[in-house]
Amino acid sequence: MDWAFNNLAESLLILGILLLVIEVAVLGFSTFVLFFVGCAAVVTAGLLYVGFIPDTWLSAMLSTGVLTGLSAVLLWKPLKNMQTQVDTTKAQGDLVGHRFILLEDVAPELTPEYHYSGIDWKLKSNEHLVAGTQVEVTQADVGEFHIKAS
Repeated sequence: MDWAFNNLAESLLILGILLLVIEVAVLGFSTFVLFFVGCAAVVTAGLLYVGFIPDTWLSAMLSTGVLTGLSAVLLWKPLKNMQTQVDTTKAQGDLVGHRFILLEDVAPELTPEYHYSGIDWKLKSNEHLVAGTQVEVTQADVGEFHIKAS
């Protein structure tokens, strides 16, 4: 612990980088608190290293607190806007495009099951498809294949 007191700039730099890594890698940038504190700790370490602020715990903690508040005020809105820009397109899985021949009739009111990859899938279609028709999976939901004639 004596090393951390004697090397305040390096300790704050390590702590700041650790907080940034936790925020981005572990929490997925979902909260900004650790990001603001991590950025403030890294900037404070730089200010301590160049001698802009005195090399004391009190000045380091005060600087970190002020810079945390300042970065929160300045960066909150841009970071919040960045989070709201979400891509709403559905991900295409490996199951979409799978083709097979129907063993039973399928219609909006008929939803037989099809065993594939160890799972019994309910077959759903907007049109009437007769047994023996080759179909293609257009959408795969939990336990359901949406199909159309191919």
